Order: sequence, then structure tokens, then C-alpha cells
Amino acid sequence: MAIDYSSLMVRPLPERTHRYTWRDSVLYALGLGIGTNPTDADELQFVFERGLKALPTMPVILGHPGFWISEPDTGIDYRKVVHGEQSLVIHTPLPAEGSFVAKNTVDEIIDKGEGRGAILRVRRDLFDEATGVLQSTQIMSMFCRGDGGFGGPSAGKSQPEISIPETTPDVSITRFIPAQAALIYRLSADLNPLHADPAVAEAAGFPRPILHGLATFGVAGFAVLAGAAGGNPAALREIGCRFSAPVFPGETIRTDMWIDDATVAFRCTAIERDKVVLDRGRAVIA
Repeated sequence: MAIDYSSLMVRPLPERTHRYTWRDSVLYALGLGIGTNPTDADELQFVFERGLKALPTMPVILGHPGFWISEPDTGIDYRKVVHGEQSLVIHTPLPAEGSFVAKNTVDEIIDKGEGRGAILRVRRDLFDEATGVLQSTQIMSMFCRGDGGFGGPSAGKSQPEISIPETTPDVSITRFIPAQAALIYRLSADLNPLHADPAVAEAAGFPRPILHGLATFGVAGFAVLAGAAGGNPAALREIGCRFSAPVFPGETIRTDMWIDDATVAFRCTAIERDKVVLDRGRAVIA
């Protein structure tokens, strides 16, 4: 069964209400490896309940619509789908605890052609349940490797041009990813055994369980805060990137940043393998 463009574009996705406490905010931060230096004020503000702040990348774990792409009538071969890109626009800072309504919609589907796959972009708008205020908007881009050639549009909406300078970075932040990071992060978000079960990881072609892509996204977000925003979570207004390779817990991630006024270009590298794991990163700092 192939993708039916018209029906998939209007497919109703579950609306989710997500209530969380300060403990959930702390657990999310711990899953990113934050708190490994418990005397660092920039880390402690995200893991200690006194004066606690939520990491600004935390909306990516709130209000997920579930694994709907695996439903047969979507026409998607979900076994060949990988997370390609992620973007997040922050309209108001996320509180350390709260209740939000997530409205999920299919934003666009791009047909790359027979044998070349398709790009599926899903939008999530997060609203404060009590006030109705829009907190953030995010776009998850999925590369559907087995679904090209269904007759859909070959081009999508205009995307920001992102290029990484060839010059020396203005700032580099290095962070070690604890060996148990994926086991902690999965308690906040994705319980896929790929991130916990060595046998499942091996069957998927990996030597051991990998870190969640959105966890690496959060690590990059923290690095941008530390390197370009003075550690202030309210300063981050936008962040997006392309996922280029998996991260293994126990590796060290270096986030290189090139700062141009309020815009930060960034790229993340797993130092031990000299492998770029996040590319074409862009953040906006207020």
C-alpha cells in the first residue's frame, strides 16, 4: 500500500494533554547528562528543585501523538523511517511544571521519487491548558526511505538556509554522555528497546544501544545555552538541526558554535569516533 497524499495530509492525529511536575523536568535533564557537575550553577538550575528551571528543549517530549505511522492505512513502511530533522520555536518559556495541550498535524509530505524515499513533516503546537497561550511550535521531519514515488509534490515549504562556516568555531562546548543516559532518558520519552536492549540494537545493526536522537538534540541545546546565552534558558528562542549519525552512551560530544549576533550555527561531533552526529544546526538567542 502506497501513501495516499490527500488523505494523509488531512489525517486527524491524537490531541494530547500532558501534565508534568518538577520531578519530570529534573528527570529530563538527568537523561541528558545534566548534573554530572553538581556544583556548577548552570547545571544545578535544571536538576535541583529550589529555583528549578525547565530546559527549553523539553517541549519535544511533551504531547507526542504516539506511533501512528505504524498503522497500516497510512501507507508508510514504518520499519524504514528515520528521524531526519527537528526544529523548535519557543514562544514563551516552559515552566518547571505545568499542563499543556499538544495539537499534532501533518505539515507536509514531499515525494523524493521512486527509490529515493519521502519526507514527512509533523507539526506540534503546545498550548498552556489553563490560559490557551501557545508555548512552542515544533516540526519533526521523518525520512521515509521506502515510500518515494507515490505521486506527491516534489518540493515543500521554504526552509531556512543553514550552512556551517569553514572557519574556526567561536565557542566549543564538550560534554560526556554518561553510560546510563539512554536508560534514564527513555523514562521521559521513547521506550523503544533500541535504546536499552543490546539484542535489539544488534539486530538493528548497532554494536550496542544508541542514544535517542532527541536526547542529543537536548545536549546540543544545553551547549548553546552555555556557550552563547550565558546559561539563561529564557534566551533560547529557536533551535533546529539535522540528525546525521547515532550517538552511543559513554561517548563525548563536542558542540562547535559560530555566533553571528543573535544567530548561532552549530554542529555536534562524537569525539571518540570523530563523527558528526548533528549537522546544520541553527539557534536563535534573544
